[in-house]
Amino acid sequence: MNIHFHPTVPIIEDNHDDDNSSSSDDDEDQNWDDWISDSALQRDNCKSLFDDKVGSVEEILAYDKATYNFDLNETCKALSLDIHGRIRLINFIRRTKSSPANLSSLTGKESFFSSDDFLLPVIEDDAMLQYQPDSWTDSEDESSLLTEDRIRKLQQKLAQTQRDFEEYRKLVTHRFNLGQIDELSAEGPSNTVLPPERDDDSHYFESYGANDIHAVMIQDKVRTSTYARYILGTPSVFEDAIVLDVGCGTGILSLFAARAGAKKVFAVDASNIATKAEKIVKDNNLDDVITVIRGKVEDIQLPEGTKVDVIISEWMGYALLYESMLDSVLVARDRFLKPNGIMAPTQTRMMFGLCDATEIVKDRITFWNDIYGFDMSAMAEELYHEAVIDVVGPHTMLSTPCVVKDLHLSSITPRQLDFISSFKLTSSTDRRTKVTAFILYFDTFFTTSGNPVAPETEVQIIQENEAVLAEVWPLGGRPAPQRRMSQHHKKAKSQEDGELTKADVVTSFSTGPNSIPTHWKQTLFLLKEPFVVDEGFVVSGHFHCHKSDSNSREIDVEIHYTVQDVASQTPSQDVVVEMFKIQ
Repeated sequence: MNIHFHPTVPIIEDNHDDDNSSSSDDDEDQNWDDWISDSALQRDNCKSLFDDKVGSVEEILAYDKATYNFDLNETCKALSLDIHGRIRLINFIRRTKSSPANLSSLTGKESFFSSDDFLLPVIEDDAMLQYQPDSWTDSEDESSLLTEDRIRKLQQKLAQTQRDFEEYRKLVTHRFNLGQIDELSAEGPSNTVLPPERDDDSHYFESYGANDIHAVMIQDKVRTSTYARYILGTPSVFEDAIVLDVGCGTGILSLFAARAGAKKVFAVDASNIATKAEKIVKDNNLDDVITVIRGKVEDIQLPEGTKVDVIISEWMGYALLYESMLDSVLVARDRFLKPNGIMAPTQTRMMFGLCDATEIVKDRITFWNDIYGFDMSAMAEELYHEAVIDVVGPHTMLSTPCVVKDLHLSSITPRQLDFISSFKLTSSTDRRTKVTAFILYFDTFFTTSGNPVAPETEVQIIQENEAVLAEVWPLGGRPAPQRRMSQHHKKAKSQEDGELTKADVVTSFSTGPNSIPTHWKQTLFLLKEPFVVDEGFVVSGHFHCHKSDSNSREIDVEIHYTVQDVASQTPSQDVVVEMFKIQ
């Protein structure tokens, strides 16, 4: 989904001090009074749709009309919106920060008017959502009705409103997984079957119980050989160490650690693969070193409160954060890692850039335009809302990538995994080229010290036919060759006495287009409205990333951007907002 809106400068004004009286009428639905109480509607905490002005609902509606020439009630009437349509419109404006000028072109057929996502409040306890204007009446002239008829019609309207809000309450309750509602049926809780709690984990762990996914990961030579080079090539880290392998899978990283001289390795996995990992450990006569533990790292206990020297894990997913396994690794860090322990990997960077994904567009989208003479383009519509996981070559990059998130595993918190980051991309193409996608991939770093790498440190790019495994398993008894550029020996001055510290070895790999393709591939955000750039064009904006409300292991991404021709100093008139799911 993409949205255009004009940038606006927020108008910030002082809050009104006027006291508003509360309604004395009883609320018909005491269990949902947070949404429909009269007192909520009369509080001076309703926020303008376009800036930070607050007041009562009626004051704010009048303010928006006078200041921005936007009449919410008239707009809802012109678009024939019911209460759900009105709620979607309010949440759409608040979420996308749409300008009044853009809202004038609405037809009522936009996709967000049918999306349940826009029924979820953007502002908690939003009084604007609870307000129903007096103008929402039947077309007939009620003033001419007899008193009894007016009472009957008002009762009908009240009953309908209560039904509408009850449906809304159920929807919000379901989407937010609120669980047990305060009001149960009159029969009592013993006769009420509560809906099951949402389970984002079962399918995830079940998927890692099969062989195929582990074969794919182990056969990814960029991934597996880099872990092997780091573990087997840094004896100062692993010799006589106590190691925790989070999400061990087949146990390959635990086997590397044992071979590297670890004193004890705890291999933890919550999927059925743990049974096979235990057999693999025994088959390799390493069961005296490696202990396989079946369970979630959030729930397991290590013997006698053991703390570990190193945590190793291959937690990365598509776009780095898909599957949210990093959350579990951070729990393991906080529960089991010694104060000066080492996280492996030490650091990851999410890289973002401009991309000419023309071939992907042909294969995934325009392919459907003509199937034996039939238009099947409807099959491709969702691809503009869902991130595409595929491989593109180095020639498709139209800018130098920038870092939108730098994750230091020793200190980052789960809360920081939902973020908004600014970006600025300068086109590097030497001719006019169409940008058909944004691209996202990640670089991964391991250090012997456990400290983050210097900002200028370049990631190793592994090329085709490069003998990356020769560093780990040299043939014929020959010594391993000297480490390549990815393993920089850096010397730093001690802050206390000025003496040199020991060299820190950096091992790294990239999942970007310049490297051998990995099983992570790259994440592509295809643009429904591509734009043309020439050398020096600047694309800037904000990258929004957060866990999906419907499944915590999926990711929702918003990309807000403008395009500027530096030569003419002419910025785009619109801020474009693209919304995607990584699932």
